[in-house]
Order: sequence, then structure tokens, then C-alpha cells
Amino acid sequence: MFNRLLMGAAALSLAATVAFGIQGVKFYVGEGDKSEAYMSMVNEKIQDVGFVLSDPHEHIDNAYETKWGTPTQTVKGVTGPHPDFDPTFKRTLDNLGFFSVTNDKVVGPLLMKEPSLGGFSPFNFHIYKKQGENKTYVGHVMPETMLDIVGIKDKDVRSKFVASFAGLDKLTEKEIGSTVQIIDYKALPAKPMMTFEVPFDRAGGVEAFVSDFQGRFEEKFEEKKYIIAGYKSMTDAMANAEVKFDRFDAYWVYSLCHFRFSEGIFNHGRPDAGTFAPCSMYMYIDKGSNKMMVGMPRLENWIAVMGINDPKMVDSIYTLDKEIVNIMKELGATEL
Repeated sequence: MFNRLLMGAAALSLAATVAFGIQGVKFYVGEGDKSEAYMSMVNEKIQDVGFVLSDPHEHIDNAYETKWGTPTQTVKGVTGPHPDFDPTFKRTLDNLGFFSVTNDKVVGPLLMKEPSLGGFSPFNFHIYKKQGENKTYVGHVMPETMLDIVGIKDKDVRSKFVASFAGLDKLTEKEIGSTVQIIDYKALPAKPMMTFEVPFDRAGGVEAFVSDFQGRFEEKFEEKKYIIAGYKSMTDAMANAEVKFDRFDAYWVYSLCHFRFSEGIFNHGRPDAGTFAPCSMYMYIDKGSNKMMVGMPRLENWIAVMGINDPKMVDSIYTLDKEIVNIMKELGATEL
């Protein structure tokens, strides 16, 4: 992995001619605390470049400290020991934010051709700032890498999806700063996606199946200490955006997060890996089909793209990949 800082657009263009590897993640680096500029951008300006914000999660760093760095808690006026207090907890971040965004009008027609694009629709428009460093980082996984992970080769889909990022990047450069940091990687894992199918009986009704499965899905993952960090019905979103989306009976995306796992990576020196969080798991039913299709990028991609080599982090990533597969099997899914 190479980690390059490029000063401005001219340097970025020049660097593109040099064989550094595959560009995996891009951050715009602003001097000082750019939190206010970022919040103004995501709440008031990204819609002007075609993007829709859903399920914003700001200052996860504060949530970590509340969860594990606070020795007491007050419940109904009574103060006592906090059950989750961890005396080894040390805060390392001034800001860590996950903001799920999608360009619905671009993505809708592309999903009709390539449903697996839901693995990064929505994706995290990420912000972080380390304590002791007077810089703010805002960025995302490179769209080409998103496409490679979900396995899309269609040239028309790729070109339209990649082009949709130009306005977002230009806006970020204007609002955050022109210094660009690129994180390169050598290769993706042999199997970057986990995919499943879940058979069901259409005679019972698609809506009834979806409602039952979603209830069991959320209960099972929450039982295993995951957080349902987001939910987006693509079917509803495309209807609201007046985008033709008639291939599917239903299409939705869950955003999954395991809070302790994430703290163990993002608060322990790798907040940049937060570009991959929360994980998008898409689920869809083609019209007339008796199978629900499911897919999610494996967390193993974090190791490959971000160059994570800390043994504890690596082990936790492989552990979650295995656990998610097992949970899906418990829910009646067959791994493909």
C-alpha cells in the first residue's frame, strides 16, 4: 500500500501518470477543524450535485467515550457505575462521522442492470479528525474500487457511476481543501463479496415474507451486538426520485455496524478505514422470483485496500466476516 499526499489538482493529475498501484480511497485534507464546513456541506449542498443524505451518524467518537470511557451513569436520577466502562479506553479522535449518501437518480437505472451496486449504495462520505493533529479528512472509497469489489464489469455502468462522483469531489475540494490523500492497494481478496439467496413461497405474499424476514434479521443481528445503523428502501427512494425501478418487487439496503469492533479499529489508529463503514448489505427480490438475493462486501476488503496489518485488527475482521455468514445461514440463507 502507498499513502500519498498530493498538493492540488495539478499534482493529482501528474501523479495519475505514475504507476503507484490501484487507487483505493481518496481523502481531501483540510487545515484545522472543518467540522462546521462539513456539516454545512452534507446538510445543505450535496443535493446540488445530485446526492441524497440518509442515516447520518455524527461524532461517533463521542459515542465511544460515552459507552466505554465514562465511569458512571445516571438512570432515573440515580448515579452509579457504568456497566460498560473500560478503564483502558483512551480517546484518540476529535471527530469520526459516518454519513451515508447516494446519487439516487444515477444509481437507480444502474441497479436495474447491476443490482450488486447496492454494496456501496449508499456509501460512507467519511469525516475524521485525530486528536493532536490540526487537520480534517473527508473522503470516500474510490468508485472504481467500489465497482471492482461488487464485481461490476459493464463498461456503461462503470462509466456512469464513476462520472457521478465528479461533482461531489469538486464540492469537497472547495469546502474542505485541495490537498488530496490517496491510499493505494495491490489487489482485492479472492472473494471480495459475500452473497446469499433466501428461498420463499410467493403464495404467502411478498410483503408478508419481507416483513417477517426483516423482523428476524434485525432481531438476530442485534442479539449478536450489531447495530442497524441504517435502512434505505431503494424501491421507495426511486419512486420519490421519479426513477423507473420496475425490475424489483422490493429492494432495500441495511447499514450494519458492530460498535465494539469499530472502536477497536477506528479509535486505535485507523480512522481512515471508516470509509468502509457501516457495511451496506443489499437485499432484493426480482419480479416473479421466489428467491431473495443478498450481498455485502466482505470486511476482508479493509485489510486489502487499507493495508491493515495489526494482528488484533486482522483477526477481528476475519471473525466478523465468518460471524455474518453464519448469522445469515441461521436465517435460512444459502451462501453462493
